[in-house]
Amino acid sequence: MIVAADAIATEFGPRAASRVAALVGEEPGATVLGVFNRPHEGIETRIVGGAVRNALADRAPGDIDCATTATPDQVFEIARETGLRAVPTGVEHGTVTVIAGGHPVELTTLRQDVETHGRHATVAFGTDWDVDARRRDFTVNALYVDVAGNVHDPVGGGADIADKRLRFIGSAPERIREDYLRTLRFFRFLARFGGEPDGQALDAMMHERLGLRQLSAERVRKEVMLLLDADDPVPALTLMQTHGLLTMVLGSAPVVPRVARLLRLESTAGLERDALRRFMALALHSADDAQRLQDRLRLSNEEADRLKQAATGWWTLSPQIGAIQLKGALHRLGHAAFTNRLAFSWLHTGQDSPDEAWREVFALPGLWTPPAFPVSGDDLKAAGIAPGPAIGEALARLEEIWIESDFTLGRDDLLKTLED
Repeated sequence: MIVAADAIATEFGPRAASRVAALVGEEPGATVLGVFNRPHEGIETRIVGGAVRNALADRAPGDIDCATTATPDQVFEIARETGLRAVPTGVEHGTVTVIAGGHPVELTTLRQDVETHGRHATVAFGTDWDVDARRRDFTVNALYVDVAGNVHDPVGGGADIADKRLRFIGSAPERIREDYLRTLRFFRFLARFGGEPDGQALDAMMHERLGLRQLSAERVRKEVMLLLDADDPVPALTLMQTHGLLTMVLGSAPVVPRVARLLRLESTAGLERDALRRFMALALHSADDAQRLQDRLRLSNEEADRLKQAATGWWTLSPQIGAIQLKGALHRLGHAAFTNRLAFSWLHTGQDSPDEAWREVFALPGLWTPPAFPVSGDDLKAAGIAPGPAIGEALARLEEIWIESDFTLGRDDLLKTLED
């Protein structure tokens, strides 16, 4: 099916038509389509996938990817002729990244699978657009826009966008066995675009669920974090949990209702969206879990430290400890760690949404910036304290005095306390 450029507004709405026109008429799409369409040489290039899907669904396009009948060698040659920079980012799979208008655009030669084996496939380059479409994952990702702004829809992705339906192309079990990561991608797309999941897809993912064990931890982590970064990941997470997939991914009992409560906290307390904080709500039960989750999903050391810090001593942080102690915690932890630990503490309350006292505490980092501690180790050495552990002990004692003064005592006042 081809939807002509002047019919897009009728099929998908005027905003979709405007977005598709921008894909073709603005950078980097204008340059790439202008340069890499050479009918006299049998070379055709179209924008494909996410940018087209998003435009038709009235969402920001994001990065632009292109499919082309040109081979990687031809892409490099045309780039040299036209002064564009080309980078061999995945030549073995037919992908060359071209920099156009300051933006990277991946150009991938049309392909057909010769043999598939888990995450990898043996492919052959081709020129058949329908074959290229049928090897993709979801119908909504097999949409193309040509240089004239026409939408090519070989597998019915346009109707699925209109109906808010997510389904695999062709046989769901075959698509999943080609790449088991597609199960996680399915739920990630469901979280981002909503709608109803295809029943056959759910059955297939359940049947093929053991294939998830073949996936690398790094790729699983990436998909989980992308899912959690959706506006509302709870419906997709709930569906994963009821089908036993979420426990298999995390290796422990997930707590999806805590994620729902955290979303309400974000909204009510004005917190910025944070995928790792949402992961904390979903999977973290104690500080000891941080290491287990790091090992299972290959979290970075920084991510694991953030989780551990949030779950350490969370019970000491609440509105009840008073303004001075809350300021002291903010001073010691810093803005991000303070907010994460406070959120973990709030999640252990019975509140469905934060009350006024909690909202005031969450607002503290935006209202008050901790001053710099005015005493240094050199000050203590000058005051006659011998270098070594005594310096650290004295600094800690003075810092406590400083906090208890509501951060009002200056350097000289604090040093005088050493004489008392």
